[in-house]
Order: sequence, then structure tokens, then C-alpha cells
Amino acid sequence: MENYHCAEDHFEDSGFNYTLSMIRGKYKIVILYWLNENQPSMRFNELKRCINHISFKTLSNTLKEMEKDKLIFRKEYPQIPPKVEYGLLERGKSLVPILDMLCQWGNNHKNDLLS
Repeated sequence: MENYHCAEDHFEDSGFNYTLSMIRGKYKIVILYWLNENQPSMRFNELKRCINHISFKTLSNTLKEMEKDKLIFRKEYPQIPPKVEYGLLERGKSLVPILDMLCQWGNNHKNDLLS
């Protein structure tokens, strides 16, 4: 990370910290993964089923944060029962290569002996 070196007093303003703020949290990366795998969109309950241990409230709040950060879109259809779909915006799609690199790193090192 020598090209992205951040002085300690400037970490809060760094691009690295900003990127972390976009994916920080227990479920944001998982939501990005599922939305990427199921493009162009997924319904709320489909996401809920894919992420087994997330509560409805946590999923709802996390999706609202990600929508506010312009990573995902929310499309509501005026019908009964209500239909809402979520999908990746270009800004969210631009994180996919980073997630792919994290996956590649994990695959390369998951069998490392750490003791």
C-alpha cells in the first residue's frame, strides 16, 4: 500500500478510510455480493432469504444506508401487495473488483498455517 500511504493525522480524510466507510458493517459486503450475483435486481425478501441471520430491521436499515451512499437503488412499484426491488448502481458496481480481490486473497491464504 505504499502508493496509498496515509499519514496518521490524515487517515480520517483518506480515500482508504472513505472506502472502508462505504463497506463497513456486518452485512454491506454480503449485500453487495448478492446484488451483484442477482443483477439487475432483487426483492427485499429474496435478499433476506440469502442472508440467513439478518433481521428485517437490520436489513432495512443497511439498505437505507447503502441507498443514501448511492451504492444501490430502490425501486418501489405502486401495487398491492407492495413490491420493492434493490440493485447496484454504477457506484456500487465499481466496488465489485475490490470485493473480487478480497475473495482472491482469501482463496490464496485460507489454508495458510498460522501457528
